[in-house]
Amino acid sequence: MSVGHALDPAILGAYDIRGIVGETLTGADMAAIGRGFATMARRCSTANRRPLICVGRDGRLSSPDLEAHLVEGLTAANADVLRIGVGPTPMLYFAVRDRRCDGGMMITGSHNPPAYNGVKMVLGGKPFYGEDIEALAQVTKDGAFAEGAGRATEADDVRATYVARLLTEAVEHPFTVAWDAGNGAAGAVLGALVNRLPGRHILLNDEVDGTFPAHHPDPTVPENLAQLIETVRAERCDLGIAFDGDGDRIGVVDGDGALLWGDQLVALLAREVLRAQPGATVIGDVKASSVLFDEIARLGGTPLMWRSGHAPIKAKMAACGAPLAGEMSGHIFFADRYYGFDDALYAALRLLRLIADEGRSLAALRAELPQMVSTPEVRFPCTDARKFQVADEVRARLSAAGATFSAIDGVRAETEDGWWLLRASNTQPMLVARCEGADDAGLGRLKDNLAFQLRESDIEPPDF
Repeated sequence: MSVGHALDPAILGAYDIRGIVGETLTGADMAAIGRGFATMARRCSTANRRPLICVGRDGRLSSPDLEAHLVEGLTAANADVLRIGVGPTPMLYFAVRDRRCDGGMMITGSHNPPAYNGVKMVLGGKPFYGEDIEALAQVTKDGAFAEGAGRATEADDVRATYVARLLTEAVEHPFTVAWDAGNGAAGAVLGALVNRLPGRHILLNDEVDGTFPAHHPDPTVPENLAQLIETVRAERCDLGIAFDGDGDRIGVVDGDGALLWGDQLVALLAREVLRAQPGATVIGDVKASSVLFDEIARLGGTPLMWRSGHAPIKAKMAACGAPLAGEMSGHIFFADRYYGFDDALYAALRLLRLIADEGRSLAALRAELPQMVSTPEVRFPCTDARKFQVADEVRARLSAAGATFSAIDGVRAETEDGWWLLRASNTQPMLVARCEGADDAGLGRLKDNLAFQLRESDIEPPDF
């Protein structure tokens, strides 16, 4: 009889498992996670064989050891393992499909500080999140693992196959591009990719280094793009492209060094997609600008607002057949000529294709979008026990007042000035807020409205 293993509840996120290595997440935890995942894969499979699980890892210093423990757990629970080594998370997603694996597990801390690590998972062609993660924790606690001896094999050729697939979107246009891998896992394939693109390509921080010596690997934080912006301006690049720690989120600056947010990128990328698929649904998350949804409608598409989070958006895309989706956080998902998962390298090539097809600079394309005034996404502390309650209380007060709002994910209130959003973070003990208006005066009123609601719930508003 197997012995159960209780995981620290703090590592069980809404979309993945993530913790501080050596504190909330250990090698023993990872072995138990592997045994639990293999057990669930076996239960879900109708095939009379051992499930095949693809395993990849990012470049964090703790990733090799955690990967070894994970593989140990998977094989101990009668699963076979295909190890693909270091690379971006989307390469793992690609390998699962390309090698017809039953599931995939990516050892990664994403954009978190170096002390963190974790695992992202897919099973049966679907994202493994939410209730799946809760069920996995219960399996490990109960210790009712599958028994048997699986085997692990190496698949060193996955990188080349993945890059070749990405290159099917390459265009014969001599762009000058600066690329910042942020010392993250995208650097494992970036050189092989851009060396086969026409034009001039300047690589920054492309050596995989889990200490992230250049800057924190989160391309949605403007300070982390300072080096990229400086390079774009100094080298007179057409644009600059940055990646997060595991290569599933993109950051972009135009030739003037101006940052394009995720919703602006989706609004532009929708042009090509909706030309090919008129009327198609395009998804944006609740943090996205109203400009995105208006632009999709203007282009003849069907805009759909959905919950934030890469896993629920992928699930919604599959459910409604949407060919394109994106988040403010830089996750962009193509099911148009691709597989529906978030791949920043693929999104980068589609962006280059769009710019070439439009025949104008990215700066010119950005300038064509309506310009709103907004706050950044503001995150401020609130306990896990309280954060969802606060959003519920605000929603109840707005409902009683007859206000116009969406409750898809937290509360997004609409007024004549624009909108404001308040939602609970699914990954941290935080509340998340954002406001957008047509002008500064309207934005000020929106911030005041949100601040009032927070104080009504005994929460001190953040400094927007």
